[in-house]
Amino acid sequence: MIPPALARWLAANDLTTPTTPELIEAAVAGSLALVALAAGWLAGRRIGPKIAAFWHQRVGNHAGGLAHRMHALVRHGSAALLLAIVINAWPWAALAAAVLGFALASASAMTMLVFMRGLHMPRWSAWLAAAVVFVAILSNAIGGFDVITTTLDRIGMDVGKRRLSLLAVVTVLVTAVALYAGARLANRIIGHSIAEARGFDATQKLLFQKLASIIVIVIAFFFGIDLLGIDLTSFAVFSGALGLAVGFGLQKTVGNLIAGIILLMDRSIKPGDVIVVGESFGWVNKIGVRAVSVITRDGKEHLIPNENLMTQEVENWSFSDRNVRVRIPVGIAYESDVKLAQKLMLEAALESPRVLDSPRPNVWLASFGDYALEHEILAWISDPEGGVGNVKSDVLNRLWVKFQEHGIEIPFPQQVLHFRSTRGDRIGSIAGVRGEGPVGGNEDAP
Repeated sequence: MIPPALARWLAANDLTTPTTPELIEAAVAGSLALVALAAGWLAGRRIGPKIAAFWHQRVGNHAGGLAHRMHALVRHGSAALLLAIVINAWPWAALAAAVLGFALASASAMTMLVFMRGLHMPRWSAWLAAAVVFVAILSNAIGGFDVITTTLDRIGMDVGKRRLSLLAVVTVLVTAVALYAGARLANRIIGHSIAEARGFDATQKLLFQKLASIIVIVIAFFFGIDLLGIDLTSFAVFSGALGLAVGFGLQKTVGNLIAGIILLMDRSIKPGDVIVVGESFGWVNKIGVRAVSVITRDGKEHLIPNENLMTQEVENWSFSDRNVRVRIPVGIAYESDVKLAQKLMLEAALESPRVLDSPRPNVWLASFGDYALEHEILAWISDPEGGVGNVKSDVLNRLWVKFQEHGIEIPFPQQVLHFRSTRGDRIGSIAGVRGEGPVGGNEDAP
C-alpha cells in the first residue's frame, strides 16, 4: 500500500499512482534483477579466471589490462546479458521496466568502463562512453530515448545545407572513441598472432605488424565514415589543401614513415643489430613509425629519424654476422722475450669470457715503434651490444698480471740526447729520459 501522503503528492503533480499489480510486477522485476546480478557475480568468479587465462594465451603480452580485468568484465557483461533477456522477454509495465532498465544500464555502463580501461584508454573517454551507454539504455527502457535525441538535435545551428547539433557532436565523439578502442583491440590481437607465426624472422614480423596496424586504422576510418553517413565527395574540396600540407608541412613525417617501411622490407637494419650512426653507437631497440630507437652502453636511448638511416652512412656490426673483431694494441720493451710475450697475450685473450674460441684469437707484430715493439691482439666476440671497451679492459687486466709474473716490461716513452761542443765533438749522452719533447739544454751550448 502507498502511504496517503505520497498518494496525495502524486495526485497533486498529475502523476499516476502505481496500482498493486504494478507494484508486485516491479518487485518481481527487482528480484529478477538481483538474480541476474548474482549470476553475473558467480560467472565472474568461476568463468572469469579461465577466460583470462585463455585471453592471455591468445594475446600474450599484448593483452594489456584486459587480462586481469577479465573477471570484472565477465561479471558485468553476464549480468547485462541476462538483464537484456529478462527485459525483452515480457512486456513489463513502466515501473518494472524502469527497475530493469536501471539495472541493465548500470551493468552495461560498468562493462563499457572496464573494457575501455582495460585497453588503457584515457579516463575521460572511458567515463564518457559509460555515461552515454547508461543514459541511452535507461532512457530506452522507460520510453524516453526519442525525447533525449530530439532535445539534443534541437540544440545546434544550420551550416549551409547541414545541421550541426549537439546530437551530431555526441554521435561523432562516441563513434570515434568506440572505433579507436576497437582498432586498439584488433591491433593487439593481430600483432600477437603475427608474433606467434612461424616461418618469419623478427624483422618480417615487425613489418607485417606495422602494415596490419595501418590497414586496421584505414578500415576503422572508412567504417566510421560510413557509420556516420558522411559523403566522401565532401572531402574533395580539401584534397588539394591536404596534398599541399603533406608536400610541405608533413614532408619529413611521411618521409620517415616510408623510410621505416623500407628499412623493414630490405632488412638492412633489424631490432637487435649493433649500429654506429655519427656519434651514436648502440643496439637497435625498435624501429618505429618516425624514428629508430638506439640504446647506448650508457643506458641512453637515442631516437634517430628513419630518414637519416637511409641517407647517411651507417655501420652495422651485425648485418650479416654477429661476430665482431676487437683490436687491442699492446707494446713491449725491445729487451723482452717476444715469443713469451706473444704467448701470454694469446692466453689472456683466450681466458676472457666474452672472447670466442672460434674464430681463434691471434697476435700480430704490428710495427717497430720508437721505444716499443707494437703488437695487436685480435679477438672475436659475438655480442657487440655488450660493448667493446669492457672486453679490452678485461684482456689488458689479465695481461698485466701475466707480464708482472714473467718479467715482461711495458716501456715508457724515452729519448737519447747527444751533447756536442762547438767544435762538433760529442762530449756525452743521456739516455732514458721520460717525456715526448726535449728535456733541457741546447745542442749549441758550450
